[in-house]
Amino acid sequence: VFKHAHGASRTNPFWNELSASNPFVHDIAASNRNENNRYLSILKEKPHLFSKVSNIDCLLRKTSSRRSGRSKSVSDFLDIVDNQRLHPRKTTPQKTIVSDVTWLQNDREAYKMAWLSHRQLTRSCLDLEAMSHSPGWAQTQATDIHVVCKLNYEGGSVQLPDSDINIHVPVGHVLPGEYQEVGLKAILNPPSSFNNELSSTVSPLIELTLSNLNTREAIFLEVKVAAKVKNDPLSQVMSDIVCFYSFNKEGPFKKLENCYTYQDTIQVKLMDLSHVMYAVIAVQANKIQPPATNVWDYVHRMVSVGIYGPKYIHPSFTAVFTVFGHNYIPGKLTICDIKKGGKNMPPVVFQLWGKHTFLLEKPQDLNISLVSCDPDFEVKMEDQSKNIKEEDLKTGEMVRQQFLFSMLGCREMHFFVFLVQIKVLKSSQVTQFHVTTPDPAPKLCGIISRPKRLQNRKEIKSAPLLLIPTVKYPKFQDKTLSVNTYGVALKTVLRQNKIDYLLEYFKGDTIALLGEDKVKAIGQTKIKEWYVGILRKKIGLVHCKNIKVISKEQAMDTADSELTTRNLAEQVALPFKKLTYIYSVVLSTVSESVCDWRALAEVLGYSHMSLDDFNEAHADKESERVAHVVKTMKEDCHANKKKRLFLYELIVALLKIDCQGLVARLTQDTIILTSAVKLGKYWRELAEKLARLTKQQIEAYEIPHQGKNGAVALEMMWKPAYDFLYTWAAHYGDSYRDVLQDLQSALDKMKNPVTKHWRELTGTLILVNCMDVLRASAFSKMEEEE
Repeated sequence: VFKHAHGASRTNPFWNELSASNPFVHDIAASNRNENNRYLSILKEKPHLFSKVSNIDCLLRKTSSRRSGRSKSVSDFLDIVDNQRLHPRKTTPQKTIVSDVTWLQNDREAYKMAWLSHRQLTRSCLDLEAMSHSPGWAQTQATDIHVVCKLNYEGGSVQLPDSDINIHVPVGHVLPGEYQEVGLKAILNPPSSFNNELSSTVSPLIELTLSNLNTREAIFLEVKVAAKVKNDPLSQVMSDIVCFYSFNKEGPFKKLENCYTYQDTIQVKLMDLSHVMYAVIAVQANKIQPPATNVWDYVHRMVSVGIYGPKYIHPSFTAVFTVFGHNYIPGKLTICDIKKGGKNMPPVVFQLWGKHTFLLEKPQDLNISLVSCDPDFEVKMEDQSKNIKEEDLKTGEMVRQQFLFSMLGCREMHFFVFLVQIKVLKSSQVTQFHVTTPDPAPKLCGIISRPKRLQNRKEIKSAPLLLIPTVKYPKFQDKTLSVNTYGVALKTVLRQNKIDYLLEYFKGDTIALLGEDKVKAIGQTKIKEWYVGILRKKIGLVHCKNIKVISKEQAMDTADSELTTRNLAEQVALPFKKLTYIYSVVLSTVSESVCDWRALAEVLGYSHMSLDDFNEAHADKESERVAHVVKTMKEDCHANKKKRLFLYELIVALLKIDCQGLVARLTQDTIILTSAVKLGKYWRELAEKLARLTKQQIEAYEIPHQGKNGAVALEMMWKPAYDFLYTWAAHYGDSYRDVLQDLQSALDKMKNPVTKHWRELTGTLILVNCMDVLRASAFSKMEEEE
């Protein structure tokens, strides 16, 4: 708490940046300019806290010879306080702010907690922007997630971030002109007393705070829990989801009767209110009737797991697998038992890297394994597989296992993907999911390990992906494309069997070229290099050797090579009429990325839509409004299947609001999924060509999808294919164009290329190569600046 400021600016590389923004550190920095003030308190908010210690200098003088003034512990300060109480000395009276600190006088533990509280406050005041440039700072900040909301007579709802925990305050809860501050906090480990054979907690311990007890209406707690009672008559009779309630964190708790349960959601009416209250939801059985052995046998119980790790990866780092007894998975978690070199490390705050939820019918032993999908990284041998005991799951508390990753050799650091497998030891049940690590620490990451041609590639950007609260989408202008390069056909090319996305032309035709980038793709029989061109209002590929490239000034007649921006957007999106997609993934991706529902509604043809068209469930968040617009369009397309195709219309609309980054992301996702489906069992050949996978590595992808006979069914073969392609593509980062091109080249080189008859991948290559031209022509720079 007390700092010796002399020379700090020379020894702390972050000193200048932090002292300028941190009101506490600023005082210490100021002491550099005042040599007479060598020691300074940074507890400027409440100077009276240590008023019982009359002279700060004594704290620094009366110390063990083994400790300097700069390294005092809490115990040192408390010993000095005790000593002064036993051996008082005369001091000059000091003016302090009048405050009730009598509770600190004779309570050593209270004094200690007050000291620690202010120490934590000091840390919490670090400037976050500056801190992001120095990852070592503030690693031990508290990470409890809580929310406080101020409501008036009209009431409202309060939701704990990233959770299904809500408080509903009705109209008239407080008097007109008065306010109610509602606080919500989740304590991850619920009371152990509720976890036994007859009871199991299915929510965190919820702390609820109210500022105003002058109320006229009750409030409602609504929680989505990690279980629902089975539908069979015995389970319905023998068990129930209940809420326990207390004014103290340690209890005693009482069971509330004013509860309404629907499947996995419970709503509780809270009538007996206090400034601080605690609630926990549990599944409770009246008694256990054989063949049931505990309360789990009466419910469908969901288990949630989270993978946590550091903000940045290093050549050696720890990932923490965490099992929760409820479905609340926080975005950050304080880890207190990390070891390095056999020694315990200070508590650190880990970030959530990935999460997964699966059904577990009863508590039983689990085997957890983490497998790197990248040959540059490995999991330490003794950490590759770990077990979680049945007894640990029954406690309802968090259960953690640590896995140490390390980089092989002296390669450059880069993010990577690893596989998490959860096996139920007494059955054949296997659950798995992939996790992508964050990037390396700024000082460790050079250029991410990708082919050199990717390093200078201009990545596709999109303003809507910047997550700015208000994004002004540019207005799409339907006008003739501006083209600077043309090609004159040197020969006639007409095909008896038409090939999608390949142009046909006569000798002497003038073809508009959309840029000079070349696309590599298979033609009728051979792999060739192509330009993207326009002729007779059709966009497609033209063989580079069949044309002579000329400038705009040299072109004689360009009438046949003109195209409008609207026609370009509609034509480049044609591949999406035949691509496979997962609707829920598309819906969530679009709703999270588009920041203006009105802009999307207008280009989709719903300009008449207003806020009155949304119900309460869709009106709170912009993402929910965007999702409602997309769902409306999906329903309309489904009702008119013969004329309308959902994904095609959505892509055209996103191009018209300049969401090119989002289009590129959806393109890559759908191409990977469709390629996996098209390949089937031939994915093994592709894996050997793309990543030189060994037979053992290929088997590792297939093991989770094997049936009882030990083989992967043909109709399920797309799953390991998708897992592989997803992992492979992750190494490219945001270079969508190169993912598509390299996949095209690898598929073309297979013994029986699937791309000979499936041309949609070639079509998407045309799309991503036309984006710059579309943006330059369809969106006026002058209008964007306005």
